[in-house]
Amino acid sequence: MPAAVEAAVARLTGRAVTGLRPLSGALTEATLDDGRVVMVKRGDTPAALRAEAAGLRWLAEAGAVRVPAVHGHDRCRLVTDRVAIGRPGARAAVRLGRGLAAVHAAGAPAFGAPPPGGPMDAYIGRAPMRNVPGTDWPSWYAGQRVLPYVRRAVDSGTLRRTETAVFDRVCERLPELAGPGEPPARLHGDLWNGNVLWGADGHAWLIDPAAHGGHRETDLAMLHLFGCPHLGDVLDGYQEAAPLADGWAERIGLHQLFPLLVHAVLFGRGYAEQALAAARAALAR
Repeated sequence: MPAAVEAAVARLTGRAVTGLRPLSGALTEATLDDGRVVMVKRGDTPAALRAEAAGLRWLAEAGAVRVPAVHGHDRCRLVTDRVAIGRPGARAAVRLGRGLAAVHAAGAPAFGAPPPGGPMDAYIGRAPMRNVPGTDWPSWYAGQRVLPYVRRAVDSGTLRRTETAVFDRVCERLPELAGPGEPPARLHGDLWNGNVLWGADGHAWLIDPAAHGGHRETDLAMLHLFGCPHLGDVLDGYQEAAPLADGWAERIGLHQLFPLLVHAVLFGRGYAEQALAAARAALAR
């Protein structure tokens, strides 16, 4: 296996490998002969690696937020620059908020549009995620993000069939619950705290995207869901650059339905109960 990793890294970077350091079952640091260190990620499927590489490049194109450079990928591995880790800070958080606003403003051709070169059948974490374009956010969010994962959760036994009606009602009311119309934003798509790295250079870096065109409030809702250091500073920077529509804070739970349902499919009943609570709260508004 080390020989296969070395060969893949050498092929994708054009440099010889002088050392490997496994970090987990899926991640390995590789030192190149020029002293640089790159990250090697083993993917579950070729489509997942292709989607991640395309997403990183799409986010980087906006030129507004730090993203590890992609050296390339094959059917098994993705090679990117390594991010030297530092500590979270308020200044970096404000810069992240401003940068995230600019990435969102870079836009997408449609809700659900995949990154250029990215597959329609992509992934969020280890869960399949289809990038089917749509022009209307409420109907797209219902049909492509909420209801497919409700069905998956039922099929896996995580959600009871009798509990699905609350999600149907939310989807029916989405046109009135969604707030003012927004153009498709360029989303990271899986923006939980673990995918924000606080670099030694004093900047926040984004990794592991599930990038697609969506509603900008969705990325911010994911930061709220799983916590983020200096989140208030992130939001201050965002609002300074691109103020959110009135009532955005009341819509956080609505945008959290998607990641909560994904987690229910992947990790079980506790997340299904959180999704049910968020759906009921949305209907009570």
